[in-house]
Amino acid sequence: MEFVHRPLFFRVSLVFSLGALLLQFCAAQETSAAPEQKNPRPRIGLALGGGAALGLAEIGVIQWLEENHIPVDRVAGTSMGSIIGAMYATGMSPADIQRFAEKIDWDQAFLPEPTYREISYRRKQDHRDFQIDAPLGLKRGLSGPNGFNPGQRVGLLLDRIAFSVYATRNFDDLPIPFRCVATDMLSGEAVVLRDGSLAQAVRASMAIPGVFTPVDWNGRILADGGMVENIPVETVREMGADVVIGVQLQTPPGNPAQLETLTGMLSRSVSVMITQNERHSMALADAKVVVDTTGFDVSDYGRLKDLIALGYKTVARQSAALLPYAIKDPAEWQEYLAARSGRKSSESQTMASIHVTGADSDTNERIQHRLDKTLHEPVNLDQLDTQLTRIAGAGQFDRLGYEGAMQNGQPELLVTAHEKPYGPPFLDLAVNVEGSGVAAFDFSAGGRITFMDIADHGGEWRNDLLFGSSNLARSEFYQPLFGSHFFASSYAFASKYARNSFTGLTRVAVFGDERAGGGLDLGHETLRSEFRIGYEIFDGKLDPLIGASGLPIVSGSTGEFRARYVFDGQNNPSIPAIGTRIALTLSRILQSPDVTHPFTQFELRSSSFLPLTDKTSLFVLASGGTTFDGSAGPFQVFALGGPFRLGAYLPEEFLGNHYAYTALGFRRSFYRLPALVGGKIYWAGWYEAGSAFGKAGDNPGPVVVRGTANLGILADTIVGPIAVAGSVSPTGQSRINFSIGRIF
Repeated sequence: MEFVHRPLFFRVSLVFSLGALLLQFCAAQETSAAPEQKNPRPRIGLALGGGAALGLAEIGVIQWLEENHIPVDRVAGTSMGSIIGAMYATGMSPADIQRFAEKIDWDQAFLPEPTYREISYRRKQDHRDFQIDAPLGLKRGLSGPNGFNPGQRVGLLLDRIAFSVYATRNFDDLPIPFRCVATDMLSGEAVVLRDGSLAQAVRASMAIPGVFTPVDWNGRILADGGMVENIPVETVREMGADVVIGVQLQTPPGNPAQLETLTGMLSRSVSVMITQNERHSMALADAKVVVDTTGFDVSDYGRLKDLIALGYKTVARQSAALLPYAIKDPAEWQEYLAARSGRKSSESQTMASIHVTGADSDTNERIQHRLDKTLHEPVNLDQLDTQLTRIAGAGQFDRLGYEGAMQNGQPELLVTAHEKPYGPPFLDLAVNVEGSGVAAFDFSAGGRITFMDIADHGGEWRNDLLFGSSNLARSEFYQPLFGSHFFASSYAFASKYARNSFTGLTRVAVFGDERAGGGLDLGHETLRSEFRIGYEIFDGKLDPLIGASGLPIVSGSTGEFRARYVFDGQNNPSIPAIGTRIALTLSRILQSPDVTHPFTQFELRSSSFLPLTDKTSLFVLASGGTTFDGSAGPFQVFALGGPFRLGAYLPEEFLGNHYAYTALGFRRSFYRLPALVGGKIYWAGWYEAGSAFGKAGDNPGPVVVRGTANLGILADTIVGPIAVAGSVSPTGQSRINFSIGRIF
């Protein structure tokens, strides 16, 4: 048996031996044929810190990294660093980022609300009539916003950045994977945002408490991430980066003078807190870029190019720590760029539908109707920004934003309207003071309460109360018609204010002018103008308050048809720099006390400002009125006198059936108040001339033109415009006039 099977055993052993040799030979051949494996390069991450305008220096840092072929495989940012990082992550080159930043009007980008020219005409009226700059509401008792700036304009900038990648909801799928850091204001924890709305994530990361309103992110109240991780080195490391480059915007140390004020102490406290977490983060970075920003301020957005150059030069001086990570092979660098570019989105810019959320169904529908023309064509982002800003300018919303999305396989424009949390109803306040010495001093104060969207379709109910030297109670219901610019308005009012009475240039009495009535108007409104036509009726009474006994009391009913047109193209309701405002009124008075026949009146008032330089503007004021061939009653007579109506004389010193007035002057800014106190302070000079003539029952007769030279200071403050001016006439009359409230 053993003999018989031995040859078979040897044959099997030989086969296995030959097979083993063959496998070894093939393996050897494969080993010799395979190319030599390269060590994979490390994944490099970039951590961009916050610092407001100082963060613009990070554009220069990125520019240098790209020019020196240092790849960025991961990027994270906080606050301003999150904005720069988001732009870079979406595929924008450093040159693209710079061009984008250069187009931004930074002064307007951080305004807390749309500019005066952008708000609706009715909000323009609010700003002119009730000029205390303190947004208040009565929605949950008397309260205001939880931040100085709701971020409407900044939000639109972020929406524009994110719009090109609207289909990308996971930030890992961006051309460069991205994260940004925010702070949970309830728990105090750092929140790393990695998916969802890119624009809202960045908006949360930069929401400085008390400056920008916080962001509600899935039930968490998020604000600026600088409080917990201003330079997100740890976040970049958690993204899988092997090497982390940290960028720190180093500010000069504080000085004792800064600690002498409350705001300085609070500001320095925040800086110390941020400095501590920056030191911790930078200690964990593999390579450090420290930008010394001495000589720059956190508000220096206008020095964009200087800051970019600073970042570029700084990183160039610190290049020794960075150049070891550069890609040396030009072909490999081009492969890196191509791979990054290949991850860019190519989403359609034409939206198949629009969906609006955030308000009630009626309001959402009205907003959608205004935006429908953006459908079926590439979205014009400039036009969309303008439309959303004007909707915000109607006053009900503090921000409106947009993003794209895919709905049933079709691109859809999503618009989110965020209602102001403290209103409606809204409360506007005013303090009006006018004084020409102790003998002529008027003070009144009050407020306007506005209810919005009454009975849906954009209706408003406006209620005014004013107490003091002037007293007013007025209520108006305003209703747009058929979703158009046409409207109907009904109103009722009661008022009482003091009127001077003169014999020659001597004041002999003060009358109380009391009126109570109402009216109905139809009209048309645009962004800058309003036209009304309607009928008004009131009972009036002129009753002497101060003066000789036996003065007559005038009382009775007045009824008139009236047409009024107002155009407001100025840039500021208080002290404009540019623009014209014109008000035209044509009245047909059918009856009034001491009037025997119906008569017609016309009045024009205008003010125009022409800028000469950034600081200086010329202004021209012109007004005039006529009663044509009739005689005005005591409730319709025209008056001159008082500040900006011949300032060397008292109010109502000159009365007549007709009048003409003009002034030519200038105002030049010389100081800017702190942001929470107001705007600019100006010194101003103007010369005015005018005449009121043709008293009731008289022919016009000779026209006496009186003049006044004025020199003073104007200030745009949080309580309204303040004016202090000395006025003198060619004939020797002089006064020091002081006013708070409307000037021009």
